[in-house]
Amino acid sequence: MRFVSTRGGVDPTPLDVALAAGLAPDGGLYVPESVPAAQTDRAGATLSQTARVLLAPYFEQSQLRGALPAICDAAFDFPAPLRPLASEGGWLLELFHGPTAAFKDYAARFLAESLSRLREAASPPTTILVATSGDTGAAVGAAFHRRPGFNVVILYPDGRVSPRQAHGLECFGDNVRTFRVAGTFDDCQRMVKRALGDEALRVRTPLSSANSISLGRLLPQMAYYAHAALGFHAQHGTLLNVIVPTGNLGNALACWLARRMGLPIGDIVLASNANDVLPRYFAGGDYAPRASVATLANAMDVGAPSNFERLRWWHRDDAELRAAMRAYRVDDDAIRDTIRDAPQRHGVVPCPHTAVGLRVLERLRAAGDTRPWAVVATAHPAKFDSIVEPLVGQAIEPPAALSTWLARPAQGRALTASYDALRAELLG
Repeated sequence: MRFVSTRGGVDPTPLDVALAAGLAPDGGLYVPESVPAAQTDRAGATLSQTARVLLAPYFEQSQLRGALPAICDAAFDFPAPLRPLASEGGWLLELFHGPTAAFKDYAARFLAESLSRLREAASPPTTILVATSGDTGAAVGAAFHRRPGFNVVILYPDGRVSPRQAHGLECFGDNVRTFRVAGTFDDCQRMVKRALGDEALRVRTPLSSANSISLGRLLPQMAYYAHAALGFHAQHGTLLNVIVPTGNLGNALACWLARRMGLPIGDIVLASNANDVLPRYFAGGDYAPRASVATLANAMDVGAPSNFERLRWWHRDDAELRAAMRAYRVDDDAIRDTIRDAPQRHGVVPCPHTAVGLRVLERLRAAGDTRPWAVVATAHPAKFDSIVEPLVGQAIEPPAALSTWLARPAQGRALTASYDALRAELLG
């Protein structure tokens, strides 16, 4: 299988080249030439086993083909349980059991394992550039920390992530540098994309990306949706519908792509915070990116979702795309109310992003939708202790792996929201 750019300016490209490049040379995002049918109708015994079978068609012509089982074993060595909620007749797909307590751990580790195997021993170190609105940077930092042949540069918007998230982004050191950018996530993302498209820079410093624009992030994220949906279908004989809290659209796109492959996934609903570019579009308005605003669900504070370009590429027109999924907006007051009520109503303590998904589930139930819905729990609530603990009236203990990172000293640096400033750091 080969991969093309959403902008049509690149010849069909082998997977290994697309993985290493991150962004296509014409500025577009890589997508497979065609979407293969899933080669399984039941979940494997483990998440890793499901991932191997699901991803195999994409790796048929890759030099990583023989290593795919080992890559999956390394990336998917912690669970993604689907647990029933105490009310609403729904389920919670828990994706926060990895080392940095967020769903992005799966794909970041998959990408790190893949790029490590593709790297030639004599080649200069590759710098992994990542813009983060909260959780991506920590997952990428952990996955590449002290990994030979790689450096990592993390950009995050200063003052727009939780205190624990900020510490988790700045705690690595060694081959990982973290910058607090005086701007928004969209500024960080713009700077990263410009660097990746700067051919003169890339000649001097090999670069790649670990944002959700990376094919190496998109493909593995399908695995936990496939595993949950196949297991649910085997047990209940029906499709699993999914509510995905979303910002840059990568996780939701992975769910859609798994459904496109034929997995038993029903409706997909996007749960957005006050950054409502997607809800306005799916309600019939123009797609109109705008400056992001700060919210309690900060990892979703995105005003120009990158993966919308992939969604548009896969659909003939707006009508077809709008028929593929729905999107709803949840503001900060509703997030607070949902977190406060969730322990008694749902039997869980959610992070602010998961609370956005739970609120959408409550709206669907109030509208008479009785079908089985799974809300994607994107991060552990302990990462947002300053928000969650006052609302639920109890301390939230961080998982052991997250505590290990938080025990390390923070060592980030300030950076202006200027591409020239980033370029100077990359060349310095």
